[in-house]
Amino acid sequence: MSDSRPKPGLGLVRDLVTMDQALYETVTVTRTPTLDTALRRLSAAADHSKLSFTVAAALALRGGRPRRAAALGVAAIGVASASANLLGKKLVRRPRPHRAEDSPFPGRHVPMPHSASFPSGHTASAVAFAAAVGPSLPVSAVPLGLLACAVGYSRIHTGVHYPGDVVAGALLGTGSAAVVLALTSGKVGPRGLRQLLGA
Repeated sequence: MSDSRPKPGLGLVRDLVTMDQALYETVTVTRTPTLDTALRRLSAAADHSKLSFTVAAALALRGGRPRRAAALGVAAIGVASASANLLGKKLVRRPRPHRAEDSPFPGRHVPMPHSASFPSGHTASAVAFAAAVGPSLPVSAVPLGLLACAVGYSRIHTGVHYPGDVVAGALLGTGSAAVVLALTSGKVGPRGLRQLLGA
């Protein structure tokens, strides 16, 4: 006789998804007119990592340590973006949040991307940049970290990602930066990197 009871692991996943959707819906019905415009503009400015590349260009112009930090940040963006868009989104294929036409605050929305929702590529790239630049340029760590958090939240606020997508993007961005920093430190070669990734 087969056991028809749901497996604990599947039940946990369903509960997490339910909470994720509930948190998203809480944001969508909360009135924040002052934040709406600012977060919509921030979200749009983070498209294709434009914000991070602008910061990287400014750092590169200073030469020396800032230029190296910028190079590390750009490399981390490359790893994070490829991981999110070429692997994460194609493997998970989570649908984007549903935005009804009668949304209470449609003015906060940005255009809905056609790609899958999980993970958030914007968040992954912003966090990767901040996490890669920070160790080489400590004075930038807090501002870039706060900017990355703001970019991540803006993707929820503007209706294109669930909170879980953003959390996953942040973890992916942190991991991408760690890989770049490990490789460029000279302490971890290709063989060590494979061991680090469990390959």
